[in-house]
Formats: sequence, C-alpha cells, structure tokens
Amino acid sequence: MNPFEDMRIFCQVMDSGSFTAAADQLGLSKQFVSRRLMQLEERLGVRLLNRSTRRLDVTPLGQSYYESALRLLGEVEQVEQGIAGQTAEPRGTIRVSAPLSFAVAHLGCLLPLFLQRYREVTVEVDLSDRPVDLLGEGYDLALRIGVLEDSTLIARRIASIERVYCASPAYLAERGTPLKPEDLHSHDCLPYGHGRSVQWRFNAGQGKPLLVNVTGRMRVNNGELLRDAAVQGMGVTYLPTFIVGAALKDGRLVPVLDDYRPEPLTLSAVYPQHRQASRPVQALVEFLRERLNQM
Repeated sequence: MNPFEDMRIFCQVMDSGSFTAAADQLGLSKQFVSRRLMQLEERLGVRLLNRSTRRLDVTPLGQSYYESALRLLGEVEQVEQGIAGQTAEPRGTIRVSAPLSFAVAHLGCLLPLFLQRYREVTVEVDLSDRPVDLLGEGYDLALRIGVLEDSTLIARRIASIERVYCASPAYLAERGTPLKPEDLHSHDCLPYGHGRSVQWRFNAGQGKPLLVNVTGRMRVNNGELLRDAAVQGMGVTYLPTFIVGAALKDGRLVPVLDDYRPEPLTLSAVYPQHRQASRPVQALVEFLRERLNQM
C-alpha cells in the first residue's frame, strides 16, 4: 500500500474527469485505477466519489481530500526536485501549449536557444488559441495572453503585450481617420474571433474603460489574416504589436486612436501546482522571462 500512489491516482481521476481518461494518462488499466480508488475509500472510511454510468461526482469530503492531496504531492515533488536540482541539470520533456500567432512570432527563434542551453530537455509544443485544460489534457505549461481565470493554477508574468488600432493609408484616405472610438460605428472593422457582436475596449481617461461595438464584413480567429486584410484596405483592426509591428514600421499600416489605447495585456506562464518545482518547467519560464521581458 502506497498512500502517495493512491493520492496521485485520485488526483488524476479528478483532473481527467473519468477513470478511462485517468488510466490513459497514467498508463494503467481502468480496472486497476478503479480498484485502487475503492481501496482508498475503504482505508479512509469515506466515499470520495459518487459513481454512475455517465459521470463521476466528487463528494464534499472528496473535494477536501483532493485539495489537500494536491498540495502535499506538490510539496513532495518540490522536495525531490530541490534535492536533485542541487547537482543535476534540468532534464525531461515539457509539454507546452502556446497561442499560434505569438508562437510563430517568438518561439521559433527562442526555443532552439533554450534547447542549446539545456541539452537534456525536450520540448513538445501545441499551438492553439483555445485555453487548454492543463490538468485534463496533460500539459506541463501554457502561455496565455490576457486575464487568467484558473485560480487553481500558478501564473508567472512573462511580459507585457501592447495592442494597436490601425488601418492602411489607402483605407484612411478613402474613409477618413477615426478621431474618437465612437467614430468606428461608421467604419468597417476587422475584429478577432467570431460572433455577431464584438466589443473593442478603449481607455476613456482616468482609468475608465469604454466599450464600443464594432462591425465589419470579415471576422477571423487568426491575427495574421486580419493584419493582411487591413493592409489590403479592408478596414480598421486591433492587434498585438508582435503581429502588426513590421507593417506599422514600413508604413503598410498606420496607427489610429492612440490616445485611447488601453493598458497592455499580460503574457503569463501558467502551470499546475504540482509542476511548480519541475526544473525543466522553471528553466523554461525563467528563460522566457529573461528573453521576453523587454518585448
């Protein structure tokens, strides 16, 4: 009987949402996982999970056990990693999720430098703009831009990201330059994402936000496509400087409404509590902070 092993299995079931998914993540059989959890409940004398044919529901005692077990496992890993880290270089595989456009702009040149510095580390990167489930999908680290909502995860600030309202000189010559946010009601806009109603955020002064509904004939969930459409005179767009910076520098795009630009977004490295002591994860986080802090 290994209580730490039972804790890990239970936490993985909680993170994955099912015995089958947990078994796949752990490389164990579903029957073995189910049997170990039954033994755990018998040893504790309480029910941790309510099981049905369709779903698993955690009991209040199960939730309390999960939170305590997660902290304890994190502390155990931190102790082990700390002892090993006194003599050993970071080693192992890091599975990372990163936003597509940001990764194309920055990680292509940075990751080779990181891997040259840490020869025993392997990095697997999945590019997606969706907020992945780190625990359920088995990621060690995610890079996220903007407001974070996962309170159970640890977040480290990496850098600030400026966004710019901009359009092509040809578009502005034909349609005029918007002087205040409300002027966008009479302009074609190129918003990121989908949906009939899109709001852009502006700084109205004294820290007060102003939200303006914008419309246009093209909505895309990819920044490069929006930038290219703006360069071709399709409208006003609102994108991070790592996407439009080159076009602004060479004059293909012109900034507008700069006086109303909101505060920069934060690029964060996010990871589960039990990965906070992982030397490869910490090495990558510190490397990105070092290289991107002045972005």
